[in-house]
Amino acid sequence: MNTPKKPESSSKSSAYAQAGVNIDDKMSALKTVKELVATTKTVNVIGGIGSFGGLFRSPGKNSILVSSTDGVGTKLKVAAMMKKHDTVGQDIVNHCVNDILVQGAKPLFFMDYVGTSKVDGQVFREIVSGLCKACKENGMALLGGETAEMPGLYPAGEYDLVGTIVGCVDKEKLITGKSIRAGDAIIGFPSGGLQTNGFSLARRVFFDMCMLSPQDRLPGTNQTVGGALLAVHKSFLKPVMKLLERGVKINGMAHITGGGFPDNIPRVLPKACDAEIDRKTWDPPVVFQFIERMGHVDRDEMYRVFNMGIGFVAIIPKKELPKVKSAMAAIKQPYVEIGVVRKGTGKVRYVN
Repeated sequence: MNTPKKPESSSKSSAYAQAGVNIDDKMSALKTVKELVATTKTVNVIGGIGSFGGLFRSPGKNSILVSSTDGVGTKLKVAAMMKKHDTVGQDIVNHCVNDILVQGAKPLFFMDYVGTSKVDGQVFREIVSGLCKACKENGMALLGGETAEMPGLYPAGEYDLVGTIVGCVDKEKLITGKSIRAGDAIIGFPSGGLQTNGFSLARRVFFDMCMLSPQDRLPGTNQTVGGALLAVHKSFLKPVMKLLERGVKINGMAHITGGGFPDNIPRVLPKACDAEIDRKTWDPPVVFQFIERMGHVDRDEMYRVFNMGIGFVAIIPKKELPKVKSAMAAIKQPYVEIGVVRKGTGKVRYVN
């Protein structure tokens, strides 16, 4: 009977390292990002990174906590192809910020999870640098996270990135969509690209059907395919907070993620209202036009899989539009009036 060979020297390699998990390498990688994480500390953070749980002061008895969890998805495949990992860190933070922003909540702190077959120190630092950049831009702390090495579960060289956010909103300022009425205007804020949804279809069209590489030029643009696909998922915190600061009444908001317009806007619509979207009010960016044309994708399916260039919508009374124009001009934030609320049954319908 054959017996497994013993390591030449226990000081050179542990049994766990031989099985694929090197604890020393992982801890070294974590140590190098502590200074980065410290730059996101806010006044309500208690203690530092390294404890079993992160500590944060309660926002107060009149505040409601709002939380959300999400992942970057198969956009990570493109990041691996491009060997560029900082933007996906920004993606997951901004995605989660927008999810709680829908209810009027400001972010307090963020937690991340990175799962991989083996921690690559350089890749890990790039991811965390992106997380920290977005946390600082959104005024919140990166309070902690988890990095898990699981060889055999994840393919070599790949990883998963997930984030959890906690924010708060004053009880009387919570936005639910219940006040939406027929006649309200629907305004849309432009996205930077695909955000973090639809990448399985996008990758199939670009890389399998059209046989393009990430370094190839996206026809009709000055961008590479990889650059267009890795465009950062924008945070819409600043424009929405500017609207609220200017006293604009917002009846409802929706983050246009997976499911596009027809699955996301109804999440805030009253049952007696429809959202009527005029698709002629904006031109979808070239990346979407390419996918639709070269992938032979039905137009309505495009608007369900992708955001089509509108990353976030706000529903407001028509009389508020002049204040919206003034507030957005003050911060040079583009927006488009994309539709109107009609009497209906809680659905999205298109007029063009």
